Amino acid sequence: MTSASASASSQYTAKDIQILEGLEAVRRRPGMYIGDTGSRGLHHIVYEVVDNAIDEAMAGWCSKIEIRIHADGHVSVEDNGRGIPTDLHPQTGRPAAEVVLTTLHAGGKFDKKSYQVSGGLHGVGVSVVNALSEWLNLTVWREGKEWRQTYSKGKPTSDLCCGEPTDKNGTLIEFMPDSSIFDEIEFSWETLAGRFREMAFLNPGLSIELKDEVSETEKVFHYEGGISSFVEYLNRGKNTLFAPPIVISGQREGVTVEIGIQYNDSYIERVFAFANLINTVEGGTHVSGFRTALTRAINESARRNKVLREKDPNLTGDDLKEGLTAVISVKLPEPQFEGQTKTKLGNGEIKGIVDSIFYDGLMAEIDERPDILKPVVEKAIKARLAREAAKKARELVRRKTALAGLDLPGKLADCSSRNPEECEIFIVEGDSAGGSAKQGRDRNFQAILPLRGKILNVEKARIDKALDNQEIRTIIQALGAGVGEDFNVNNIRYNKTFIMTDADVDGAHIRTLLLTLFYRFMPMLIERGHLYVAQPPLYRVQAGKEIHYCYSEKELKALQDSMKSRKLSIQRYKGLGEMNPEQLWETTMDPATRTCKRVEVEDAVSADEYFSILMGDKVEPRREFIETHAKEVRNLDV
Repeated sequence: MTSASASASSQYTAKDIQILEGLEAVRRRPGMYIGDTGSRGLHHIVYEVVDNAIDEAMAGWCSKIEIRIHADGHVSVEDNGRGIPTDLHPQTGRPAAEVVLTTLHAGGKFDKKSYQVSGGLHGVGVSVVNALSEWLNLTVWREGKEWRQTYSKGKPTSDLCCGEPTDKNGTLIEFMPDSSIFDEIEFSWETLAGRFREMAFLNPGLSIELKDEVSETEKVFHYEGGISSFVEYLNRGKNTLFAPPIVISGQREGVTVEIGIQYNDSYIERVFAFANLINTVEGGTHVSGFRTALTRAINESARRNKVLREKDPNLTGDDLKEGLTAVISVKLPEPQFEGQTKTKLGNGEIKGIVDSIFYDGLMAEIDERPDILKPVVEKAIKARLAREAAKKARELVRRKTALAGLDLPGKLADCSSRNPEECEIFIVEGDSAGGSAKQGRDRNFQAILPLRGKILNVEKARIDKALDNQEIRTIIQALGAGVGEDFNVNNIRYNKTFIMTDADVDGAHIRTLLLTLFYRFMPMLIERGHLYVAQPPLYRVQAGKEIHYCYSEKELKALQDSMKSRKLSIQRYKGLGEMNPEQLWETTMDPATRTCKRVEVEDAVSADEYFSILMGDKVEPRREFIETHAKEVRNLDV
């Protein structure tokens, strides 16, 4: 990584900043620019500022980025790049830094001279952050001078002023998200850390330091090993089939490709793909090229080395998925994103480039490392047999669903409506709570499915074994949309699926087992926003004839403080079965009054990591996780 220098900054000046359009309407319709004004949008504006520094790192000018979440809620992002240009912009006559911060689509990324590749929103970012901030302070160190400017709600409140001489280079942006725009100003350490960890893995040598003054937590993400370190990180706690990971990289037609793979003895495939550092969760042409090359190279090598016999059929892409961990990173000048969430790479030429580079590299790697091939092929053959068994099991579940009417073994109490858009199902822990839920529900649109005991942990089982579990089969039959590769979200019988468990250790375990099932075998249920976790209250507080429900210790304390002079009767709910049907309806099931959380996956890498740690075979990573997060636990019932 090359550090910035004053003389080098002459390559990036005001004339490199192009203006495409103005900054109107960002405050009026923020969702159009950052997705929403909830937690996701709040974190997104931090990413947009950091992405500018990442672009400097990819161009070779920045080696360190520091992000700090301050106690009052404001954020600062400092890098040691070249510094935003401060000379006058030729079109506007205003300083280039001011143009960047006040004009939508103004930046140095459009003509590919200042940046060959870039991530973020390609120039939308920092101006949108400025528009959605109560205040923003800019400091630039460039060409031996310090420059400062202040803004309020997107508008300058001072001119760009030159200060003391300095030998620093870089940019510091401090901003306070506008509380009149965002639902709440509360940052998640885990969400930010997950994103910045990815960025550090994908930019070997770059140091990203995250500090949170609120939780007094800090971490430096710095990985010299790059993608190899990323794959090792994803596989920590797993039994790998070979080590170290295979890393293939190359360049062609202005496109840089880097891919790391390693197999482990689990039954889950984990492929994380990035285009210009943007996590393409829906895949795309780079993933297609990778899969084609992997299948072709393994089959050809297996035939050549007689690991596959002549009479054996070729391995398929599906056979080779089990236990695969892969990170795919491509960097290209003009990415085209498509798909439902605009995170699917659509550039057609990328498939052939990735296919060619990875095939050639993998063939050479297998020749040099003969220990790789045999365990991978043997695992793939076992996976094929298991998939054939799973296919028969899925067909059996499907036939039973079609024939059963709704005489299901899990005692599903269905709703009378047959319109999936208005229907919802509650998967409830235990017969006692199931009985209360059945009595308390609105049977027109609410179905109840009580669970007996804990379902199988699918993190440790192939899908064919999972389908032997009676409770899992019951859930699949009730939802009616299949499972695994046969799952079709369009066939789902309920628009909303609620997980409703007790607020104790057993309830948390059952909830995690169900979340693992849905995340691994029905991910579209989550991605399309159909899965929810019900939030029953922790306390029932009575003051005379007044009744209040509190969903956290914080709410209880606030209520107690506001009613100090009154005699309060406080009941602590340890289980859903302690509520009568009316209370359960009023607090947890009535759409008009209930509190619930939609299950979302904002960071696929972190989500995958949590399920592997919490539900996987290895004890040590789970112990580390518990020790790290123990101080965050509240209301633990043992």
